Amino acid sequence: MTDQTQPRPQSPSIATRFLNSRYANFEFMAGAILTGTLVVLVALSGVIFPDGGSKIDLLARLTGPFQASGHPLGTDALGRDILERIVHGGRVSLLVGVLSALGAVVIGTIIGLFAGYYRGFLDTFIMRFADIQLALPFILLAITVIAIVGPGTDRIIVLMIISQWVQYARLVRGSVLSLREREFVQAARSYGLHNVKIIFSHILPNAMGPLIILLTLNVANNILLESSLTFLGLGADPQTPSWGGMLSEGRSYIQTAWWVTVFPGVAIMLTVLGLNLLGDWLRDELDPLGQTR
Repeated sequence: MTDQTQPRPQSPSIATRFLNSRYANFEFMAGAILTGTLVVLVALSGVIFPDGGSKIDLLARLTGPFQASGHPLGTDALGRDILERIVHGGRVSLLVGVLSALGAVVIGTIIGLFAGYYRGFLDTFIMRFADIQLALPFILLAITVIAIVGPGTDRIIVLMIISQWVQYARLVRGSVLSLREREFVQAARSYGLHNVKIIFSHILPNAMGPLIILLTLNVANNILLESSLTFLGLGADPQTPSWGGMLSEGRSYIQTAWWVTVFPGVAIMLTVLGLNLLGDWLRDELDPLGQTR
């Protein structure tokens, strides 16, 4: 009798498993590479460039990119290295973008949860106040307030939190209005759970998906806003390297030293692109019915 043995199926390799996973996606890979590279450079900026990009070398002023070994992206009008200032400038942009978005999401989520759950006068008052605030352009509000209290990174963060909590409050409120009538919430009420326990333990986890997506997109938007305000002289301290400040300083040399403005602009573009790609990927993962790919 012939012994017929069947070959054992080989387990897929690590590369094959990755290509078949949810992470084998252009949006995720490109967004993760762009954002991760920026985060690593900013985190190690003090080690890579210990002088903070503030070293002045007038003999090397306006040196073009790849013309000097110590200045791969060239220098500005004071001889400061463009690459060093871009890396250190990312600290300001990321700080403003992340802290302002986190502050807005915490405040807006709490307000939206209670407004949508309890409804009534509280809901009506908050939503009408939100409608009024949404009618105020952020740039106009920021220019007015900063002209009175003065520029500063902390003031920019507070202004962004005040202007953006409304987006999260309205988003959470809409989710809570539908979730509060679901069976699992009614079952929690029948067990006698306190309303606060129901809100934070049962409703909030089911409303986190849209919040995470909006948070990611708002970080990118806030980086653009911070750069715009700093470009206008209403943001970070001019002595602190920042992308908007570099754009403002280099606009006088745009025809003779294009690299002074182009490279900071490219840094802003790549950062915002990476965050938007991650946000789009998160939307597809957390909301399969609305997939775009």
